Amino acid sequence: MQQRHQNRELYFREQVQTCRRHYIPYLQPFIRITPRTHVLEIGCGEGGNLLPFAQAGCRVTGIDLAAGRIDEAHRFFRQAKAQGTFIPADILQYTPPAERGFDLILMHDVIEHIADKPRLLAAVRQLLSPNGLLFIAFPAWQMPFGGHQQICHHPLLARLPFVHLLPHAAYQGVLRLSGEPQGTINELMNIRKTRITIEQFEKLSCQHFRIADRQLWFINPHYESKFRLPPANYGNCLVTSLYYETFSPLPAGIC
Repeated sequence: MQQRHQNRELYFREQVQTCRRHYIPYLQPFIRITPRTHVLEIGCGEGGNLLPFAQAGCRVTGIDLAAGRIDEAHRFFRQAKAQGTFIPADILQYTPPAERGFDLILMHDVIEHIADKPRLLAAVRQLLSPNGLLFIAFPAWQMPFGGHQQICHHPLLARLPFVHLLPHAAYQGVLRLSGEPQGTINELMNIRKTRITIEQFEKLSCQHFRIADRQLWFINPHYESKFRLPPANYGNCLVTSLYYETFSPLPAGIC
């Protein structure tokens, strides 16, 4: 297992750095980021993506199923002397207190974990303000680490690209032979079940949103803080990540 998946403070700091250097500059042409901006992150974890928005004066809300992650988000925000609201909840069951919706919703490395993606996107659409913006970043299934095998305990498997593309039985067998805990195996096989490609995602998203911008990456920006690799846009190279997909709500009758 890579260190960042054990040291959550390290993971938090990496997210803060990526958001500050890449996400906010990318989003600024599409939305004004001011103290009036209300930002929601779905699957916020420890809240690293939200801290730069909070420090810019935005009102930030994070939702995550894992209560332990929410506790850490509160702790890290207190350490940073920042304000944020963090809620342990299922986004499909969440009713926001604000009547006008969120100005910006973030989903980073979330949608590939969700089985009922149409229901998720429909719920997100209802949470956006009329002129709101949805930012989604996710590892496409075909990318080298699209199976999230970096969470493996075996040091080779955690760094082995494309192993998740093995047939179901072969992949499960490799995980077992490598001594992975059953909980890790279950999580990885569930990701395999709920995987999503770029083409599948864009077909689903068209039902609720229109694309404001789309970027594909060979080396995605988060790898700068993770591995000290400079980001590289998709050119004539293999697409390893649909890293930035930004949407605005879909007007009635338009796709």
